[in-house]
Amino acid sequence: GGKQQETWIQNEESVILFLVVWTVTEITRYSFYTFNLLNHLPYFIKWARYNFFIILYPVGVAGELLTIHAALPYVKKTGIFSLRLPNKYNVSFDYYYFLIIVMASYIPYLLLMLKESYYHFVEKL
Repeated sequence: GGKQQETWIQNEESVILFLVVWTVTEITRYSFYTFNLLNHLPYFIKWARYNFFIILYPVGVAGELLTIHAALPYVKKTGIFSLRLPNKYNVSFDYYYFLIIVMASYIPYLLLMLKESYYHFVEKL
């Protein structure tokens, strides 16, 4: 039924991509915090914290964007999470176009995050 149709996206390679990348990002981040709290911060952990983002942020974002892109045809075809007029709320919402706007908003956000991370990196090292 519907449940099986809606879970196919989980098998996209892009899902594995962003899950692995964000997992490595979080392991790096929390290793840094833990060692820092213990007042024993190995250079490699500090280096990884302020360098891995150069590759991991864009690859993680690419994985998320590819996943959203892969879901677009299904979202458009089914109208999932959309609200059409007429309805009792007299409001319309199209999830398909919302996802396109979300995808477009990733680009300036990614650039801002990379810029901020770079300045933070320069300040710390």
